[in-house]
Amino acid sequence: MVCPEFPVLTLLRRLCPLLVAPLLTLPLLVAPAGALAAPATEAEMNLYTRIAAVNVCIARSAGVDFDKAVGIAGETIAQLIQGQHGGAIKQVGAKPLNIEELRKGSINSAVLGAAEICPKEVPADVMKKVQDALGRSGAKPAPAATPAPAAP
Repeated sequence: MVCPEFPVLTLLRRLCPLLVAPLLTLPLLVAPAGALAAPATEAEMNLYTRIAAVNVCIARSAGVDFDKAVGIAGETIAQLIQGQHGGAIKQVGAKPLNIEELRKGSINSAVLGAAEICPKEVPADVMKKVQDALGRSGAKPAPAATPAPAAP
């Protein structure tokens, strides 16, 4: 790609190759990995869940609606699993999941992760549902958000 020649915008001319190169490589990063993609491992799924949860926390602290923040984080992870692993998750089994199944699971993971990482950014009714669900499953609920003890 040839950058435009504008005498007034010499900075743009210098930066243009730096800006264009990442855009040209983007399709390589998000292209489907193909039929030989390995299923996502437990470690990869933990990483993806953490990334989604951190994204929810950042979005919420910037004032983004909870449902929107969770939806975007969940969609990002669903697309990542679809593209990099062909929808397959080792813990789930050999059959790849379709995009709708990935979305549901990724959104749930984003909510659970956010409840653990930034409980103050999770609406109270959602936090209660998370704690109820974790209580039924035998998992340890996320600690309640309590202020740190005062220094002596």
